[in-house]
Parts: sequence; structure tokens; C-alpha cells
Amino acid sequence: MANPFVYTELNTTDLSPSKAFYSKLFDWKLEDVPGMDTDYTFIKNGDSTIGGMMKHPMPGAPSMWLPYVGVDDIKAATAKAKSLGAKVIVDVREVMGYGQMSILSDPTGATIALWQAKKA
Repeated sequence: MANPFVYTELNTTDLSPSKAFYSKLFDWKLEDVPGMDTDYTFIKNGDSTIGGMMKHPMPGAPSMWLPYVGVDDIKAATAKAKSLGAKVIVDVREVMGYGQMSILSDPTGATIALWQAKKA
């Protein structure tokens, strides 16, 4: 499938109750990630990492889930989105050696992230 949803991230106003709620609701295993600028937790379903959780990086913004779509060329996809009327919220950036991401707001205001995994 071309451009699947590959990851989902919870940006929450309060990380501790979010972790408690979702780990109990879905029996997800949560793994705190050391060495990041902010507290970050991977969400695991069995051995697979399916998402993450962090305190919302935009003070005053409500809690929200952010889906990530896989792309082959993050720079080209981000530029194409911008040419189609998207607003770039976070431009292309490296994510701890795992790959690159960007965050966009589409012309209607919906937020989505793009993800290019690091080539093995």
C-alpha cells in the first residue's frame, strides 16, 4: 500500500493520566524513551512499536492524536503539500536516528505528520 498510516502519536496536556488510561484500556505496553528533550513514551502492541505519547509541545493546545503517513521522500512530500496549500508547522527534521518527520496543517486546518524511515 502506498503511503500508509505508519505511526500515531498522542500529544497530551498531562502524560501520566494518559499513560494510565491507555495502558489499561488497550493493554498496551509503554516504554519510556531516555535521552530526548522531552518525556517521550513508545506505545507497543506486543513487540511492535505502534505509536508514542508526549506532553503537548504547544502550551495551551488541547490533547490530540497525530497520525503519521509514510513517504519515500520527506522533503519532496513536504514541498508538494505546501504547494497544495498546506501550512508547514514543523519542517523536515531528523528524529534520533530513526528517520525524518514533518508536521503539516492541510488547507482545512487538519493536522497530519509525514514520516520517512531511515534507510537500513
